[in-house]
Amino acid sequence: MHHHKAHLYHSHWHLLATVLIIVVPFVFLISFSHFAALERATLLTDLLISAGRLFIAYIIAAVAAWLAAVLFYRGRRAVVALPIFDVLQSFPTFAVLPLATLAWGSSNTTVIFFLVITIIWPLFFSIVSSLKLINREWEEAAQMARLHGFDYIRWFLGPITIPGLITGSIIGLGEGWEALVATEIIVGSQNGIGSFFHAFATNPLITTLGVLGLLSVIFSINKLIWLPLLEWSHRLMGEH
Repeated sequence: MHHHKAHLYHSHWHLLATVLIIVVPFVFLISFSHFAALERATLLTDLLISAGRLFIAYIIAAVAAWLAAVLFYRGRRAVVALPIFDVLQSFPTFAVLPLATLAWGSSNTTVIFFLVITIIWPLFFSIVSSLKLINREWEEAAQMARLHGFDYIRWFLGPITIPGLITGSIIGLGEGWEALVATEIIVGSQNGIGSFFHAFATNPLITTLGVLGLLSVIFSINKLIWLPLLEWSHRLMGEH
């Protein structure tokens, strides 16, 4: 019986075509900065600062969502916790933003905190959905293999939760980019793409081009990273 490794990309041409996609938004941004008479370094710095905030928030949300999902996806704890989490995800997130601003002001902490509570729910419920696919035969196999501690996470929970984690990441980060721009504008961040959109709020053409540039960045990230990871995770599940 041959064991086939799961690869992210089907071929070198697939990888090359995917990598080329990431070049498009940067070419667009460079052309856009020239057209709008913007400093290229400032525009790229704002984009990197915002991406950094989103990345930190994503890591925090992913770790918290995974731990919560593993703890509360079944049993008596699930009966109590899941309805509460369902109510919390339905709560209007922007209602919390004024409280966060009062606590931390116009800081990175405020932006990151708001992004965490935006991203965490798609992650949590997607991971819970993956965990609910566990059947009795799988659990019995894990017990027979005497998987405990880190080995249990690596060989059992890990492969099972990866598809849900990746699906939740795609959804959560999609909402996160939208929340990022709005939050940076509302809290009055002095840098980041929110400050850029705020500065050109009265210029429809520049704003439209800026939106197109941001969408191209998001599309490229999804195409380059998340969609190949999603396909890889499904192949990985098929091998286990």
